[in-house]
Amino acid sequence: MGNFKLVLEYDGRRYNGWQRQTNTRRTLQGTIEHVLHLMTGEKIELHGSGRTDSGVHALGQVANFHTQSQMGLSEIEDYLHKYFPDDINLLDIREMPERFHSRLNAKGKKYLYRIWNHPSKNNIFNRGYYYHIKKPLNVEKMKQAADLFTGTKDYRSFTALKSKNKSTVRTLSNIDILKKDNEITLTLSGDGFLHRMVRVITGTIIQVGLGELSVSDIEEMFKKEQRSAAGFTAPPHALFLVEVIY
Repeated sequence: MGNFKLVLEYDGRRYNGWQRQTNTRRTLQGTIEHVLHLMTGEKIELHGSGRTDSGVHALGQVANFHTQSQMGLSEIEDYLHKYFPDDINLLDIREMPERFHSRLNAKGKKYLYRIWNHPSKNNIFNRGYYYHIKKPLNVEKMKQAADLFTGTKDYRSFTALKSKNKSTVRTLSNIDILKKDNEITLTLSGDGFLHRMVRVITGTIIQVGLGELSVSDIEEMFKKEQRSAAGFTAPPHALFLVEVIY
């Protein structure tokens, strides 16, 4: 049985997130599994490195699937390029050892969040992929806030995860904030991210940049260990999964 690793990019705007759902086929996992089923004639289970939320994009999502098909690597690649919808693209495909698992073997992930900081909207071809904030952001304050999120910490206040049984301790190695003209980007790297964690951290940092929260407020958020203590959840359309590290 072959085990194939896919590296994918996709525009998440018309999908209800990554995870397959029983009430809709408009998920990324469900859409890709359907194409794989048509290709192999088998019921395929696609394993993603993680679940991106509804509306979130990917520049380097990783997934894998097992198949008994005798199709060669180039045949599979050609088929997927031909039958994937226009908003899903195969960047790379490789045959892996039987035990490789895209989620369980992942060592880290990198996300990118894009902000357009100007009173006027971005150009019409880009605005769907930026969060538009009219009021000027204090980038230096945002960087100070970002520094407080790095390290190994309990991020319970910064996730939508409701389960009390799952560990909310993660390690963020870096949050890099860059400003170029009217564009501000946040790049977050870590060993793993909880449900909506990137968007809650980003929303909190944005509120510091707007002067709605202070840098010192963040320490209190960590201490309270409850979602209501942190900032708002930044919208999904400006978030990209950039890379999965193995």
